Amino acid sequence: MDPKLTEVSQLFERFKAACTREDFNTSTNLLSQLKVLLTGFRSLPPLFENTPNAVQELTIARDVFEHAVLLSVKIGDQEAFERDFFQLKPYYTDASSCLPQSPQEYMILGLNLLRLLVQNRIAEFHTELELLSPTALENPCIKHAVELEQSFMEGAYNRVLSAKQNVPYKTYDYFMDLLAKTVRDEIAGCSEKAYDYLSISDARQMLLFPSENELLEYIKEEHPEWEIKNGSVVFQKAKESAPCKEIPSLQLINQTLSYARELERIV
Repeated sequence: MDPKLTEVSQLFERFKAACTREDFNTSTNLLSQLKVLLTGFRSLPPLFENTPNAVQELTIARDVFEHAVLLSVKIGDQEAFERDFFQLKPYYTDASSCLPQSPQEYMILGLNLLRLLVQNRIAEFHTELELLSPTALENPCIKHAVELEQSFMEGAYNRVLSAKQNVPYKTYDYFMDLLAKTVRDEIAGCSEKAYDYLSISDARQMLLFPSENELLEYIKEEHPEWEIKNGSVVFQKAKESAPCKEIPSLQLINQTLSYARELERIV
């Protein structure tokens, strides 16, 4: 075996072992070293040179980036997820003709769709869907993300929260928890604008919490401006504390007149 390929393979084994024992500092450092070593393989994107060890090099590089994506989920780093996913993506598209399909491909594609949904990047979500094959669209990982997006857009938030019980892989829990928080924040924002107060029982049902203790913990962490009084959640205090922005009407009028004079001068 080529010495460079041997070095990468050995370092990759150490990286996987560190990930398994959840030594994330070591994993991150080893991943950085792996990425540097991979730059020495001319068979990798974007060059795709037909070297003697091209298939082996492409395969191990794909494995490295797949593990990098999964590591970013474990440490909760969405920016790293996006970087590593875009480095991985050419191996699923451009290199698909010379590599057998990865068993983790659909799982990671589904994770990326969940990430876009959590970040409310709906246009990119649908762009990614358009790029998938009919076979991929039938995969449970992809269907799970599509059904979530439909429920989210319909406002069927109870379906969104209950979907965590049916995730295809445990790895999905990270994004599902973020999505649940996004849903509750959306409901909370609407509730404090629509009501002066709600009973604790009604607020619990509205925010889709299984217990009152979880509701109270959520209020304590996310909405300390809400007040618990006489068995009710009072939003009035939050409304009073919200700053009322004054519209700079005179400034807007002057700007509009200035634009009108400039247009008249141009014409």
